Amino acid sequence: MNDHDRDRHHDHRRLGRELGLFDTDPLMGAGLPYWLPDGAIVRHTLEEYVRQAERAAGYRHVYSPVLGKRELYELSGHWDHYSEDMFPPMELGAEQVVLRPSLCPHHALIYRSRSHSYRELPLRIAELGGMYRSEPSGVLGGLTRVRAIQLNDAHVFCTLEQTVEEARAALDLIGSAYADLGIRASRYRLSLPGEGGRYVAGPGLWRRATALLREVLDGSGIAYEEAEGEAAFYGPKIDVQITDRAGREATLSTVQIDFHQPERFGLHYVGADGARHRPVMVHRSVIGSVERAVAHLVEEHGGAFPVWLAPVQLAVLPVSGAQEEPAAELVRRAVAAGLRAELAGPEQGSLGARVRAARLAPYQAVIGEREAADGLAAVRLRDGRRPGALPVGELVRRIGERAAARGVRLWESDAPA
Repeated sequence: MNDHDRDRHHDHRRLGRELGLFDTDPLMGAGLPYWLPDGAIVRHTLEEYVRQAERAAGYRHVYSPVLGKRELYELSGHWDHYSEDMFPPMELGAEQVVLRPSLCPHHALIYRSRSHSYRELPLRIAELGGMYRSEPSGVLGGLTRVRAIQLNDAHVFCTLEQTVEEARAALDLIGSAYADLGIRASRYRLSLPGEGGRYVAGPGLWRRATALLREVLDGSGIAYEEAEGEAAFYGPKIDVQITDRAGREATLSTVQIDFHQPERFGLHYVGADGARHRPVMVHRSVIGSVERAVAHLVEEHGGAFPVWLAPVQLAVLPVSGAQEEPAAELVRRAVAAGLRAELAGPEQGSLGARVRAARLAPYQAVIGEREAADGLAAVRLRDGRRPGALPVGELVRRIGERAAARGVRLWESDAPA
């Protein structure tokens, strides 16, 4: 297989439809894919993983509406600097409401809704929320460029002295997630403003935020490149870049330092001196949009997801109809243990055909006459290895341990990834 064929083989648009992960329909519209059952499992598992990682890191989760008044985005600066990427306003009586292009204005309002003391900071607010971008039809494709986006977003409200530590912790969280997902960053980019009027004014704040991000990167020992013209309109950012099989680069994760929106929204906290002080707003996204993350995972793994993320973790294959009941019992035990297991019975074809059909499941358990009699299952790993026959209870336990450990290892004897 040459490089072109290999890239095509791993194209997430082809694989996503082939594996029943997602699809599109002209009546729903371009850039608006829907998720099929197996794709919904991957998405849900990924979202729960991120929520759990964020909770462990001290984040608290919120929900906010996908609509906001036009005035909200005028206040945040999105209307002046980003409106070409937003959907047109909708008339609602005497008001205009807009599908949000970002979650940060909503989180600023959530922060502003309560008074805060320096003792509460850093306050970390996270949300897996929908946002919408009016992307031109010519750039839409698969899950990588869509119009309805589910974003893993968070905002840390902190003192100036806490800013570097919080941004560095966000980078560490991104690195841990990449290790668990079996993906890697192709490079880190310090994205700076360029020429033109798309950026908010305030050169002093820009210099301050840029210096802080440089301190984060230098202190983390991360090699990075600077790129002018790639900043957010309100501040510089660290972009974690990924590269697909065809060599196309995209941003997946970001860390941003923002002095602009706390000023625009009049955010404050009461300091130890009893006076009001302005917090810093650190924006960060561990996996970026769920859509782009899943697209990259499909291409990186060719549909053979890590154990904990796989739509089907265990495929159980009775050799004949006589072993269907013990096979079904193994499926029941695995599901009761929190695993995703399915029965692939003889009605689905020969044993060889069923083995091939279940090739992307991390584990296959074949039950023949001898295994059924002894309460065993002959184990096959996705990579072709055959650890042998195991008691069904031990097999369920081992798979559960590997799923709970995350990462990309298939068996406990494998070298750490």
